[in-house]
Amino acid sequence: MSVDVDETFTLGGDLPVRRLGLGTGGLVGSGYWGPRAERHASVALLRTAVARGVTLIDTADNYGPHLAEELVAEALHPYGEQLVVSTKGGVVRTGPDQWHAAGRPEELRSMCEASLRRLRLDRIDLYQLHRFDPAVPPAEQLGTLAELRAEGKIRHIGLNTVTADQLGEALSLVPVASVQNPYNLLDRSSAELLALCEERGIAFLPYYPLGSGALTRESAAALTAVATQHGASTGQIALAWLLQHSPVLCPTPGTGSPEHLAENLDAATVHLTPHEMTLLNGLADPD
Repeated sequence: MSVDVDETFTLGGDLPVRRLGLGTGGLVGSGYWGPRAERHASVALLRTAVARGVTLIDTADNYGPHLAEELVAEALHPYGEQLVVSTKGGVVRTGPDQWHAAGRPEELRSMCEASLRRLRLDRIDLYQLHRFDPAVPPAEQLGTLAELRAEGKIRHIGLNTVTADQLGEALSLVPVASVQNPYNLLDRSSAELLALCEERGIAFLPYYPLGSGALTRESAAALTAVATQHGASTGQIALAWLLQHSPVLCPTPGTGSPEHLAENLDAATVHLTPHEMTLLNGLADPD
């Protein structure tokens, strides 16, 4: 007996998306800096993902920087009615794996408007604050996003790398449609945040859904046994577990490989039994 899984989630109460989407960090170079591959290959991969039914594309202005957003627009504009493009602002990248938060109101406004131009959009479906800037009061950062939303430049607001307490505080100030935190088979450190998202109907986009590749190589007996039973890879089992673990989890694994893209998307067809879910749940204890 397998567990029934709803393949869609309604983001912000009005945007239905396929829960298994595509992240674009894999389209740029190491440390999110520069190109990863020939531009035409990245464009082709994005188009293949959408042709396979992906309706949620997750990107950020500092991937490249700017390169991932440009690739999304080149590949997918004009966007189909069902396609939801999410991007992020609030971080300035200065080199491979080098960045700093930039959350002053004028910075956030400038970043959002630049993303609109690169993505060739009049309104961004989901705009996520990539990090809270510790030098700027959270109310000022969220207030700027609320202003952009009121102006029609943002449809929904999301938060990246937050605690449950920070989400609770944010919800007292603005509607929040999504959060994006690490969460996977081995990392349950955001369990409290996930519970709050379930309670409030907020999408949780787990980043590093495959543990930065660790779960594609993981040799834990339970994981390999389940993968063998389904004729699947360990990475596919890890993604299937996320989809069945919580109805608000919307993983967007990134890749630059057409083969890995196909493998990831096929994870939606893997249906784990309650016994298998119990085995996999035991791989890590929620904090």
